[in-house]
Amino acid sequence: MSVLAPKKCLLAWSSGKDSAWALLALRRVDVLVVGLLTTINQAFDRVAMHAVRRSLLDAQARSIGIPLWPVPLPWPCSNEDYERIMAEVCRQAKAEGIECVAFGDLFLPEVRAYRERQLAGTGLTPLFPLWGLPTGALAREMLAGGLKARITCVDPKVLPPAFAGREFDQALLADLPAGVDPCGEKGEFHTFAYNGPVFREPIPISRGEVVERDGFVFADLLLAGN
Repeated sequence: MSVLAPKKCLLAWSSGKDSAWALLALRRVDVLVVGLLTTINQAFDRVAMHAVRRSLLDAQARSIGIPLWPVPLPWPCSNEDYERIMAEVCRQAKAEGIECVAFGDLFLPEVRAYRERQLAGTGLTPLFPLWGLPTGALAREMLAGGLKARITCVDPKVLPPAFAGREFDQALLADLPAGVDPCGEKGEFHTFAYNGPVFREPIPISRGEVVERDGFVFADLLLAGN
């Protein structure tokens, strides 16, 4: 009996906890993640939105054992530029035999619909391995499973700035104000995953300065020892 080869997939990799847990979910089924697809702000050499340094992103890829697919974006980046750049990435992926792109989205239907529209006609299938999971239970499952992450960015309109740089742990979940999603799915906060079941070894990090920029509060994480 012949055995079908696993589907080759790119994973949209933000560097955060949901991306890391999505990778674990994909590894449990017949999907082979061959690249971590990450948009990089060219002006600052950091992960777009999460503002994670490229050195930390590279350390994640080494620990996980999957190559990065970095996508440089200009700053500022118009929606037209973004869609043009991503369309070229999709063409490259298809040419290399990749069949799908996975996302760590949890429940925002407009975000899912946008991703599905962008992949329509590319020959790449969108996958959402965490979709619809209750986020409170999911956050607790991540912690019970050994995932370690740090808060890199908070929206001060919904979350006090003091949360920037905090560990994503049970204490943080208990301290979240009412209405804030336990996984930060509505943009309340973003994270950097530095250890857990998808990592071969932990990434040593330390916290740098905390700054407010463009309406958000960022904790600058550093690769310890550098």
